[in-house]
Amino acid sequence: MSADKQAEYVLQTVAKRGIRFIRLWFTDVQGFLKSVAISPAELETALTEGMTFDGSSIDGYARVHEADMIAKPDPTTFQILPWREPEGVARIFCDIHHTDGTPFAGDPRNVLRRNLREANELGYSFYVAPELEFFYFADSGPEPKVLDHGGYFDLTPLDTAQEYRRTTIEHLEKLGIPVEQSHHEVAPSQHEITLRYDDAMAMADNVMSYRLTVKEVALAHGIYATFMPKPLEDHDGSGFHTHMSLFEGDQNIFYSAESENGLSPTAEAFIAGLVHHAPAMTAITNQWVNSYKRLVAGFEAPIYAFWARNNQSALVRVPTIKAGKASSTRVEYRSPDAATNPYLTFSVLLAAGLDGIRNGLTLPDELGKNVFEMSANERRQLGIRRLPETLSHALDELEQSELMNQALGDHVFDWFLRNKRKEWDAYQHHVSRFELERYLPIL
Repeated sequence: MSADKQAEYVLQTVAKRGIRFIRLWFTDVQGFLKSVAISPAELETALTEGMTFDGSSIDGYARVHEADMIAKPDPTTFQILPWREPEGVARIFCDIHHTDGTPFAGDPRNVLRRNLREANELGYSFYVAPELEFFYFADSGPEPKVLDHGGYFDLTPLDTAQEYRRTTIEHLEKLGIPVEQSHHEVAPSQHEITLRYDDAMAMADNVMSYRLTVKEVALAHGIYATFMPKPLEDHDGSGFHTHMSLFEGDQNIFYSAESENGLSPTAEAFIAGLVHHAPAMTAITNQWVNSYKRLVAGFEAPIYAFWARNNQSALVRVPTIKAGKASSTRVEYRSPDAATNPYLTFSVLLAAGLDGIRNGLTLPDELGKNVFEMSANERRQLGIRRLPETLSHALDELEQSELMNQALGDHVFDWFLRNKRKEWDAYQHHVSRFELERYLPIL
């Protein structure tokens, strides 16, 4: 369907369904959802001309002296919000432009579109499927109160949140977002709803919708949902394990029947790119101070850059291919957390993989043993690097990467570094409860 016909479909649907408000959505550089509501009377103008707003008030957007920006709705993303259905509220994702019509380099959606265009120029389509985890708590207070003490795949009575997940899935399906599965995760009160794979742009939009839907359903039930990477000290954090594949037309080019491991040379070079650029990507895939409380030994999150097929501690894992399902061949990147900006994360993962393909990077040997039982010297001899241990370390790695600069663009790259350095500086001034409890009585 052409853009004009899609816009006409949106206008007709709004009239037929009695929609009273249309929310125009976009994200800032950190991945926070922004929204402005317009009436149906303004929708046709917004679809054709866009809507002007003050970009200087959005983190990572314009400076004060060049504040005016245009939010241009993408009519293919129109959906009615199921939790607001009686009131007649819909949403449309927007692309951000300058007033002269040129795409704004600080818009995460435009960043991803530019990287997808580079893949398309090589003949590739990029598909992703994230496993997105989260916690339900009694409220948003500083002392998390879990709702259950269930574990992985637990059913009732330990898993008391089935109703919340079921309602969330119903809402997601009404939003046109297909769900593959849902279950209780490893930690108390932790859950996962897995989305069915889609092209990267549609999936990034779906992730933003997913996170809001989870939170809206939780609030409707009088509880709180969080995608904070590591809210509970002694339990696993929430991941954003990202499954990826490249297609040429209808063919998954990661698969090779001739290869012993089932991977094509293209897939091997893609994985090599991911492993090689992992330290530089970590500030984007794990952008918060709290993210690095998850990337520690003793839990399921990976902390070393290596690949394997059946090793859950691997940063890059190649899941087992089902018999007769060559199209399911994929690569799983396991370090991103649930609070990442999906547009930027998909951008850097794609850029790293394509760099491996372009430069014919050699796939390192698969690590088939427990990396945590190896000495530091053994890991060093095998060329296994540790991921950055703090946000500050991750920013240092990011700043030195020319590829990450190219993938993100100068605007996002520079702003992200400045903003996250400020976050780290603020954290450095903080005196934690750990320090007070441990040191105040003895020093």
